[in-house]
Amino acid sequence: MKQKVYLLLWTIVIPILAWLGYFGISLGLQGWIFHVALSLLLMGSVLAAVHHAEVVAHRVGEPFGTLLLALAITVIEVALIVSLMLTDGGLTTMTLARDTVLAAVMIILTGIIGICLLVGGARFKEQVFRIQGVSAALITLTAILVFTLILPNYTTSRATSEYSPVQLVFVAVVCLVLYIAFILVQAIRHRAFFLPPDADGNEEVFAEPPTIKTTIVSAVLLVLCLGIVVLLAKSLAPDIETAVRKAGAPKSLVGVIIAAVVLLPEGLAANRAAKKNRLQTSLNLALGSALASIGLTIPAVGAVSVITGMRITLGIDMKATILLGLALFTIMLSLATGRTNILQGIVLLMIFVVYLFTIVAP
Repeated sequence: MKQKVYLLLWTIVIPILAWLGYFGISLGLQGWIFHVALSLLLMGSVLAAVHHAEVVAHRVGEPFGTLLLALAITVIEVALIVSLMLTDGGLTTMTLARDTVLAAVMIILTGIIGICLLVGGARFKEQVFRIQGVSAALITLTAILVFTLILPNYTTSRATSEYSPVQLVFVAVVCLVLYIAFILVQAIRHRAFFLPPDADGNEEVFAEPPTIKTTIVSAVLLVLCLGIVVLLAKSLAPDIETAVRKAGAPKSLVGVIIAAVVLLPEGLAANRAAKKNRLQTSLNLALGSALASIGLTIPAVGAVSVITGMRITLGIDMKATILLGLALFTIMLSLATGRTNILQGIVLLMIFVVYLFTIVAP
């Protein structure tokens, strides 16, 4: 078996430095250089968290591995959103959850998957995957997206694009039921649907798994990484909104920034898998993250909204609805045959570029 080093030095040092930096805040350390350093340590801690999640995931095997990665990413995303909501708490945060979830879904469906199909198609011409697993993920994702981002525009209990507390709780429960049902299908009932159709020649699949001791150490470091991400996110939350306001950019850009930071390591992992002709793993990572992002984030944010009495706006406007619908329609056609090529990746990436452009130039 191929030997692999799992406990990398930087994944241990960066979280320690991040914790020291957080304690420096309580000692009164200030200045833009200090805040830039904390921001870099925050991103480094996110990357370290995903690395340790990958170590634990490799021990437990597929598809539990990609599930664990998705949950780790979602914990970070929820922490960032809730930190910003509780820090400001005013009208400026009413649309934060909506903007972040929409950005995460668009980045995943058109950006990350688009890059994976482009890179894989350029290197291998065609790539294959199990259509049953992808189909299950897409139909679940579509239902959750409609319930959370589109249906609020057509309810009448509250102002436009808002759910009443009762409606919000009901939709949150529905989202959780759908997500849990998908997880049971993925991990237990139809696990084979999410396994690579052919693992031959895949060195990483056959790499020796980490020892129990290494897995436990990575699990502890994962908790430490997630903890410092939450604390640093809360401390740096005002700086994110201030930078966006000073740049004169739309406030929806805050959601895009949060989603991009959170999904960066997930995107790198998916891209790495596509380069090794493991498109099934790429799609498991991407679609699993999209489902966890919206299926768990909205219930968590909804709970904060109901408990604190904070209003949140979930319904997206017509422009975003058209782009989201186009993204879903295109991804379903692209993944309908079980084979992909470079053209599908280019089309998805162009949809992503248009999405970003219409945010900056609405």
